[in-house]
Amino acid sequence: MKASVTLKKNSDFRRLYARGKSVSTPYLALYCRENRLGVSRYGYTVSTKLGGAVVRNRVRRRLREIVRLNAQRMRPGCDVVLVARARAVGCEYKRLEAAYLTACKKLGLMKEAEE
Repeated sequence: MKASVTLKKNSDFRRLYARGKSVSTPYLALYCRENRLGVSRYGYTVSTKLGGAVVRNRVRRRLREIVRLNAQRMRPGCDVVLVARARAVGCEYKRLEAAYLTACKKLGLMKEAEE
């Protein structure tokens, strides 16, 4: 994933948490807000409560791969933050992907043809 499409700044994350729309699933929480850039940017949050660095990085890698594989199905122009929950550590990849797609549909992030 290109560096230009990731959220890194703390202020961007805080803005999404405060003013963005959110949806929660058993495996992750999703926050989104429109941006004026014409391209979607993604951020990932995995708490230290989920486990050590190896566990957290595994969850983060899975989330990045899910976003990468489904990027063409998403509407451009949104800032999105994915927050991993405790159940995401031991769940199967397909369940995590299904939770992500369900949350995106609820927030209206999917292209109209996909819904």
